[in-house]
Amino acid sequence: MHRQGSKTEIGNQASKLLKKIIMVQRISIGSYLGNEPLLPLIDVRTPAEYATGHIPGAVNIPLFSNEERAIVGTAYKQDSPEKAYELGYDFVKPKLDWFISESKKVAGIKGVTVYCWRGGMRSKSFAEHIESNGINNVSVIEGGYKAFRQYALEAFVKPGVLRILGGYTGSGKTRILQSLSRRGEQVIDLEAIAHHKGSSFGAIGQAEQPANEHFTNLLFWQWRKLDTERPVWLEDESIFIGKVSIPENLFQRMRDARVYFLDIPKEERSHILVEEYTGYNRQLLMDAVQRISRKLGGLNTQLALEAIKAGDFYTAALLTLSYYDKYYKKGLEKRNPAMVTRIESSSIDAETNAEKLLKFAEKS
Repeated sequence: MHRQGSKTEIGNQASKLLKKIIMVQRISIGSYLGNEPLLPLIDVRTPAEYATGHIPGAVNIPLFSNEERAIVGTAYKQDSPEKAYELGYDFVKPKLDWFISESKKVAGIKGVTVYCWRGGMRSKSFAEHIESNGINNVSVIEGGYKAFRQYALEAFVKPGVLRILGGYTGSGKTRILQSLSRRGEQVIDLEAIAHHKGSSFGAIGQAEQPANEHFTNLLFWQWRKLDTERPVWLEDESIFIGKVSIPENLFQRMRDARVYFLDIPKEERSHILVEEYTGYNRQLLMDAVQRISRKLGGLNTQLALEAIKAGDFYTAALLTLSYYDKYYKKGLEKRNPAMVTRIESSSIDAETNAEKLLKFAEKS
């Protein structure tokens, strides 16, 4: 593929094939997100790039396959830009009609927006092609996916009050967050976005976790809708939730925020664990116990495994809490004591505990 004075065109041969060059509108990611309802999105990067992370809701119509992208990249580095463009055109030419048919499935009445990694040649050429072939109001995101990532990460440091819901394992914190949401509070459920409950047992019953980068994207997608003038409730978490991690700037804000710690007896909390986990294959539970065996201790591990085999899930839950309570307490002690509000509760009822939290929060 030959350059025609600029790397922003597929090349001279492609230009002739596309008949005419359309001047596609370029918009910032802020402008795009500020215009609700959002236009449909097309991500023209490779399937591998898309899987690692993409703007939520975007449909992948890749200009190149993973293998094609690697070949073009190698040619660019080892041969010349001209050679890379020629190879790229050879890969793209057979797909031109497919680009149009697939884009028509995505494009809305008001148009469609396209992006690639940096908002360069891939998205511009794709957008020009589909607009010159009957799709109206096509725009390209300036700076592409890279600009979106920067915009998303910066959002987590914007002003606003965070309220952190703390409590030992089995306190029903997810249910409490749901109760708070029903009461009109702003809530972000990190574990729901991560598809993991944050413990050795956390993946049981959950869908596959997103890639770490995409977890941040999904988190931002909810975060962007929050009113910064009102408090936001989040569950107290370590930086890692399964294999994904909370963005560093948000995690630091969470560590500095006030924690509302619900102190519920483990005898009550064990009932929630029984409800949440006993519907699954016992081997999954035993495997989870084995993963924490070193810190749980040999005897407790043996007793917990025997309890699971016998169907005595309540006893198994009590035994595992002997480890998790110590682990959480250690983390809580690292916080500024002046920023921890302890709330005693003898109940695991989410509605009751949500009401208690709000009363304490009003006084803080």
